[in-house]
Amino acid sequence: MSMAPTLLAVEDLSKSYGGVHAVRGVSFSLAAGEILALIGPNGAGKSTCFDMLNGQKTPDRGRVQLLGDDITGRPPRAVWRLGVGRTFQITATFPTMTVRENVQVALVSHANCIFNVWRSTPAFQRDEADRLLELVGVGGYADRPCGELAYGDLKRLELAIALANRPKLLLMDEPTAGMAPRERIELMRLTARVAREHAIGVLFTEHDMDVVFEHADRILVLNRGALIAEGSPDDVRRDPQVRAIYLGEGLVYDARHREGAGA
Repeated sequence: MSMAPTLLAVEDLSKSYGGVHAVRGVSFSLAAGEILALIGPNGAGKSTCFDMLNGQKTPDRGRVQLLGDDITGRPPRAVWRLGVGRTFQITATFPTMTVRENVQVALVSHANCIFNVWRSTPAFQRDEADRLLELVGVGGYADRPCGELAYGDLKRLELAIALANRPKLLLMDEPTAGMAPRERIELMRLTARVAREHAIGVLFTEHDMDVVFEHADRILVLNRGALIAEGSPDDVRRDPQVRAIYLGEGLVYDARHREGAGA
C-alpha cells in the first residue's frame, strides 16, 4: 500500500519575543488525510506555532513547506490561497446574514470574485453552499440568521466556511472549545471523516484529552516552546516526560482504566 504524500513539512521553526523563546526548533511533518494533534499546557507555544504556519507571524528561523512549496513568511492571504484553512477558538461569522450566506461569502473569496458582496452574495454558488452545509449537518438552518444558531451549530458552520476554500491543510485552534462533551466528539468525528475522504491534512490544538486520544493519528507535545514528544496516542500516553511535565497522574489513570476496560 502506497503511503500518503507529505503535505506539510516544518523544519526548525523558532520564534522569540525579547528573551522569551515562544517556539524553539520545532520540526514535524503531516501527511495528506492525517489527523495530527498539537497539545501542551497554556503558554507552551501552540498558538504561536499556528500563527507561523498560516502567515500571521514570521518565524525568526526555520522553514514551512506545503507540498514542497516554501511558504515561510508569506502573508495569511497568500497562504490561504494555496489551500490552508483555519478555524479559531472563537467563531467569526456574520450574525445578521443567513447561514447559507456566510458560506457563500467564503465561496466568493475562494473564487476571487470582485463585486458587491452584500448585494450579490445570496445568488452566488447557492447549490455549493447548500452542499457544504449538508455535509457538516446544518443544512436545515440554511435560511436562518447566523446569530440564531446554537454554539455547537456555529462550530459546524465554521467548518463549512473553512471547507469552502477547498483546503489541502486545515488548522483548527481549539475546535471544540465551549461545546458539550457529546458535541465535541461528533464534531471531531465529522472532521476526521471529511479529512480522510478528501485527503485533507488536519492539525489541531485541543485541551480535551478524550478528543485528542480518540481522534488523533499522531500527537505532538509542546512544553515551553520545545517539542518534547511525538508519536501515536499510545506512545504519548506512556511517555514518562509527558506524564511528568504535562498530563500528570490523570493520564496514568486513564491508561490503566482503558487497559482494564479492554481486558
